[in-house]
Amino acid sequence: MYTINELQEILPQEYPFLLIDRVLELEENKRIVSIKNVTANEHFFVGHFPNQPVMPGVLILEAMAQTAIVLYAKSKHVKKDNVRYYFGKAEVKFKAPVVPGDQLRIEVKVGKLLSTGGICEAIAYVQDTVVSKATIGFSVQKLSEKKV
Repeated sequence: MYTINELQEILPQEYPFLLIDRVLELEENKRIVSIKNVTANEHFFVGHFPNQPVMPGVLILEAMAQTAIVLYAKSKHVKKDNVRYYFGKAEVKFKAPVVPGDQLRIEVKVGKLLSTGGICEAIAYVQDTVVSKATIGFSVQKLSEKKV
């Protein structure tokens, strides 16, 4: 299990864009389960939407991508200061809203992990309800390399 402090050592994102709070399970090269506690004071609820707050789908997708990055980083034993991650492709479906008070549980399974990136399958839940499904592709560049 990884806490928010440990996640900050793995992920390049910082508040307010660090969108996972804890890792509950991790099997290197296989799967990971993380959570995001969605609170009423999240910055994005101010405008999305007044009097009817809903977590933006793009941020649910970002939370799934961050969970995939943690799985990759721990599986490949890379440190955040040595690499950059590039979101390559996502096929996503949103099935239900996420609102203040919800706990978003994200399960990611490896499709393929390479030294240059990966493809993962992600499902986001609130309790037992699927709120989103995605296939996420990303690339990884070592900082000593030049981007082509």
